[in-house]
Amino acid sequence: MRRRGWGAAVLAVAAVSGTLVVQGATGGNEGGSGDDGKSGPIRTSSTTATLTVADGGASAHLDRRDTAPFSMLGITWAEPSARVAGAIEVRTRGTASHAWSKWLRLDGDSGEGERSASRGGTAPAWVGPSDGVEVRMSGRPSQRLPKGLRLDMIDPGGDTASRLEPAGFVMDPADPTAPADLAEPPTTDDPTDTGSPDPSPSLTSEPSSDPTAAPTETEAQPSTGSADPSPAGSASGSATPTASASASVPPAPPSTVPRPPITSREGWGADESISPEEPGYLPGEKIKAVVLHHTATSNDYSCAEAPAVIRAVYTYDVEQLTWKDIGYNFLVDKCGTIYEGRKGGVDRPVMGAHAYGFNSETTGIAIIGDYSDVAPSKEAMTSVARLAAWKLGQYGVDPTGTTTLTAGASGPNYFRRTWAAGTRMIFPVIHGHRDGYNTVCPGDAYYALLPTIRAWAGGAVEGLTLDSVTGSGASGTTVLADAAVTVKWSASTPAALVKEYDVLVDGEVTATVAGTATSAEVKLAPGTHRIAVQGVHQSGRTAVSADVTVLAETAPPTTDVTTPAATPSPTTKATTPAATPSPTTKATTPAATPSPTTKATTPADTTPPVFSTKPNLALRTGTVSTTAVPLTLRWKATDTVGLKEVRLTAPVAKTYGPTVTSSDLTAKSGVATAWKTTAYDRAGNTASASVSGTPVVLQESAATRSGTWTSKSSSSYLGGRSYGSSTKNASLTWTFTGRSAALVVSRAATSGQVYVYVDGKKTATVDLKSTTTKYRDAVWATTWTGAAKHTVKLVVVGTSGRPAVTTDGLVYLK
Repeated sequence: MRRRGWGAAVLAVAAVSGTLVVQGATGGNEGGSGDDGKSGPIRTSSTTATLTVADGGASAHLDRRDTAPFSMLGITWAEPSARVAGAIEVRTRGTASHAWSKWLRLDGDSGEGERSASRGGTAPAWVGPSDGVEVRMSGRPSQRLPKGLRLDMIDPGGDTASRLEPAGFVMDPADPTAPADLAEPPTTDDPTDTGSPDPSPSLTSEPSSDPTAAPTETEAQPSTGSADPSPAGSASGSATPTASASASVPPAPPSTVPRPPITSREGWGADESISPEEPGYLPGEKIKAVVLHHTATSNDYSCAEAPAVIRAVYTYDVEQLTWKDIGYNFLVDKCGTIYEGRKGGVDRPVMGAHAYGFNSETTGIAIIGDYSDVAPSKEAMTSVARLAAWKLGQYGVDPTGTTTLTAGASGPNYFRRTWAAGTRMIFPVIHGHRDGYNTVCPGDAYYALLPTIRAWAGGAVEGLTLDSVTGSGASGTTVLADAAVTVKWSASTPAALVKEYDVLVDGEVTATVAGTATSAEVKLAPGTHRIAVQGVHQSGRTAVSADVTVLAETAPPTTDVTTPAATPSPTTKATTPAATPSPTTKATTPAATPSPTTKATTPADTTPPVFSTKPNLALRTGTVSTTAVPLTLRWKATDTVGLKEVRLTAPVAKTYGPTVTSSDLTAKSGVATAWKTTAYDRAGNTASASVSGTPVVLQESAATRSGTWTSKSSSSYLGGRSYGSSTKNASLTWTFTGRSAALVVSRAATSGQVYVYVDGKKTATVDLKSTTTKYRDAVWATTWTGAAKHTVKLVVVGTSGRPAVTTDGLVYLK
């Protein structure tokens, strides 16, 4: 029976030795954990027991005892950076069987954790519903165990009856201190500035993994609720590339492949009250790689119990290890259900805590279970491949390629490779946790299948085989002409990753079906034909099966012996061949039965597609920087037979389906960029078109001013400065020649409103109020059909109670 509305747990504990401490339960009212993604938070509770230290600090234990019910446990200690290389073993008593388990060994390293964490610990272990426990622990010779040892036991609430044991391998979301020369020094506001609200946090830079790329910035937000926060440097002077707890939410770019279903945090019953800190985002706002994990130990759980496992890991990470949130970005159960992990938006580049030293450029996906000796299920692997392809598709990254990551910390990996902080290292875009950290994760059996995951995520359709061609009158490879012929095939790539299949007859697409299909019907003209099947992966890559040669013959005529007039006698057959052709006359009537050489009478499609709407550019809303001005590329391509896809070939490579007509992208300010596209039809004909544009940033100092404006300085602003005003009707007017424009501002909870005039006509009222502080935020944009001279004027409304506005210039496209 579920409990509702209780604020603290009352747990009965029979202590034999040591100290047991009952912690308050967490969460709001309980709810279900169904897969509709709309369940409420489910309360969890935690119990701790202090271990008894012996042998001068070389060993510790907890005698066998009864406990309050729990399903997950871990050993934690007071030194976050400490590691235990010796043996840590536990055994538990099941609530149903009342039997004691075998000794279970825990992983003595849960990862570096959050920089602000106050405790270190083992990876958590799922033991199923239990009410008894015993612990024994020893260090290596000459090694003292860390101080503050305790056992943490978690009851995840809801209905739990599994035997899974996930050991998290959850890692530091903020990579350790990078070399000092990689950091941007903190800046402060002008101390004489007492003007309007000015959201101006300290700013850190993430070292780029691309030597040709300019450094990208991430906006950090102040912890104060002030409407005019000032930039402040870090007291520690750390150069760590981190995202602030309340950083501006970065864009959610569209992906080149479909998004798989994802169960939300609400769906697995996350209690958001235990992790109130806002999420952080990758400094470069781009995911460059996917790190694959397993949660370790046992696979004996039902998929309905997976939400409870996730809740327990979440509670252990947050309340026992004092992390800000669960470490993984996503989790997948053995039935293939995908769950949102760390909060911040599944379609955003959320900073996780899963890959120590490489969190700031990656996203982490963990399959619940242990895959050291057994492979993950095909359902789980399929979901991992779909999820990885979708996330990488948001940033134009090829799942089958390699990438360069910058190490945020020194360290070794499982293969005994070592590196120093700041080292640029090449990884597969999809790689295992052990590639970048000294851990067995994601297990030997799973690690061996990583090439399959990569191929499923981004390669051509694998194992494509044409199994049979059958039809009316079929005999071997001969079928009846002009009748329906069934073509059947199979492939090893899961159907969920296949966009479509095409049946090719003599190299031409004759039929197209969905990627879930395994057969299709076609009709064959008389003659000999080559039949094959083409698989189109969701990435756009294609694979073609070996072909099969089929002879399509015309059915011989039938005779009616009861109608002599219609059926000449044998003596007249030879004298009237035209009236009643015998089978031997077939060769003398080629017009009636075309030979294979007549295929040319059905001409192939040679007409290229056309761009009915030429590619064009427009500025859009979003976060603006000198290296990433948000814009939208639009087009429309058509084909008389069938459009296959449109590819963007420069300045980045992306592939879009035949119905897609726009894409949200970014471009560097002040740089003329040519956006080149090519349309492909199903016959392979192509047509190309391109458009060029140059985003230009106009500082607020370039505007004509009226009323009172105060200048502010901060590295958070474009060009390092902005203007603020609380004066009603104060205005800024920019004049430029271009085809699109966007107004850039800074926003806070007490920001006011502005009127926007275009060429002297009022076109919009824009409210700058934001529940989270934002910087360099393009809040309004407009586009014209062609380049011309225009004026954009911003007027302060003087909103009651929050009159202040902070502007940061205007961007236009020429």
